[in-house]
Amino acid sequence: MTEPNNPEHNGESSEDETPHLIVPVKTGVLHRLRNYFLTGIIITAPLGITIFIAWKFIGLIDSWVTPFIPATYNPETYLPFDLPGLGLLFSIVVLTLIGALTASFTGRILVRFGERLVARMPVIRAVYGALKQIFETVLAQSSKSFREVVLVEYPRRGIWAIAFVTGHTEGEVQNLTEDDLVNVFLPTTPNPTSGFLLFVPRRALVTLNMTVEEGIKLVISGGIVTPPDPRPQALQDVPQITSREGEADAERAQFDTPARAVGDT
Repeated sequence: MTEPNNPEHNGESSEDETPHLIVPVKTGVLHRLRNYFLTGIIITAPLGITIFIAWKFIGLIDSWVTPFIPATYNPETYLPFDLPGLGLLFSIVVLTLIGALTASFTGRILVRFGERLVARMPVIRAVYGALKQIFETVLAQSSKSFREVVLVEYPRRGIWAIAFVTGHTEGEVQNLTEDDLVNVFLPTTPNPTSGFLLFVPRRALVTLNMTVEEGIKLVISGGIVTPPDPRPQALQDVPQITSREGEADAERAQFDTPARAVGDT
């Protein structure tokens, strides 16, 4: 009996095997080209966007400040081309000189005189006072505001959110409560300039080892850019945040208890 022609016996390949030999090669090449393209975007996009923003910022400062530079002291008067960053450099020099002036006795007198004038303007004094306090808090070298990243349970138990400690709670808010409260700024994603001000008991916060810059990156990226855990591997495998279900049950029971009016027996 004549045996059927078997391609496995005579060394010939069947037509069904041909696509399996060609398609992976094409797919592999396209896949590598796609990876190269995405890698190029990852490398160049952050650098290009950073340069673009810096260039626009420098140009904006130059357009504001350069017209106030006297022509005698402006190098662009004697050069056939513009100098990018001249206005920014001039601003830095002027601000440094103002800071040095206010450190002297005469400068402090002038500052007090100017603040007295502003204090007599109803609306402007409120805006000036708030802005001054914010800048003093953020830029003061001894201040630890926005330098500590914490976890806070928000908006309910069991859900944790990234927040930044802005200082210790003082005044009426602290005096009317029994706990040691901390001012916490809870930013929104992806715009961390907006958010919520929370007064949280210090014992309810979990302090993180990440820097403020790493915390802001985590918020802006929506969790895509996550900083590495600096702790040893042995500690990373052990949960550091214990369950607070007992505390939650106690709080719910406290709120479920009907409140008695003042004077009830």
